[in-house]
Amino acid sequence: MSRSLNKVILIGNLGADPEVRSTSSGARVATISIATSRTWNDKAGERQEKTEWHRVVLWNNRAGGLADIVERYCKKGDKVYVEGSIEYRSWQDREGQTRYTTEIRARELILLTGRSADGADSYQGSKVAPAATPGKEESFGEFPEALDGEEDDLPF
Repeated sequence: MSRSLNKVILIGNLGADPEVRSTSSGARVATISIATSRTWNDKAGERQEKTEWHRVVLWNNRAGGLADIVERYCKKGDKVYVEGSIEYRSWQDREGQTRYTTEIRARELILLTGRSADGADSYQGSKVAPAATPGKEESFGEFPEALDGEEDDLPF
């Protein structure tokens, strides 16, 4: 039997506030736009940068309320980690033209930008996964050994 994998991991910044809507069946879905950038030096030694924009869709489902979480805790400029799968869709617009889109369907979200008491941005490491209860957050501060790691059991 042949195996396959469709997995996407992104770490980037939100380009706009999340857009949240409800479907006709009452399901809630959020859409965010994440920017990722890469830099390199060209042949002349000049620093170059390219930014890619990714459309990410987050649904509320039995496993977790990602749409509600992103609506409540995320805003333009926030840094997030998203894990999911890539999907390609097509549809007919009002003029009968076929439209295409590429999206990331999120299964996990980690909020990398937090808010301190004075409102200033700080790294918080809040994790929100599908198995988590909405509103409950884990922090790396609770597991300091997770960030240590000169020694590990990896064979390479």
